[in-house]
Amino acid sequence: MGFWDLLLWIFSIFVFVAYLMVVFSIIGDIFRDESLNGWLKAVWILFLIFVPFLTALVYLIARGAGMQKRSVAQAEALRSAQDAYIRQAAGGASSAADDITKAKSLLDAGAISQAEFDALKTKALAA
Repeated sequence: MGFWDLLLWIFSIFVFVAYLMVVFSIIGDIFRDESLNGWLKAVWILFLIFVPFLTALVYLIARGAGMQKRSVAQAEALRSAQDAYIRQAAGGASSAADDITKAKSLLDAGAISQAEFDALKTKALAA
C-alpha cells in the first residue's frame, strides 16, 4: 500500500463520515419538522434509504434553509427552557422575610394559630 493509496483511503473515510453526518442531520430535521405529516416523513426516509445520495442532495437544496431555521428555533427553545428552569430553581429558595410574610398572611387569614406563626417565624429566622 503506497502513500497515495493511503491518502485515498483516508479521504474516502472522511467523505463517508461527512456523508453520515449529513444523513443524520437530515433525519433529525425530518422528525423535527412539524409542517411535514407522517406520510411525507416516511417518503423522505424511504427515498433516503433507497436513493441516498440523490435524496440527500435534493433535500439539502429544497429544504436547506428550513433546516437552519428549525435548528435555531430548537436551540432557542432549549435555551429558554433551561433559563426558565435555572430561574425557577434559583428563585425556589426564599428568604426569611418572605417566609415570615407568608406566615403572617396565613395568620391574618386564620389558617394558622399564633403559636404556629411563632414557630414558623423562629424557623425562618434560624435558617
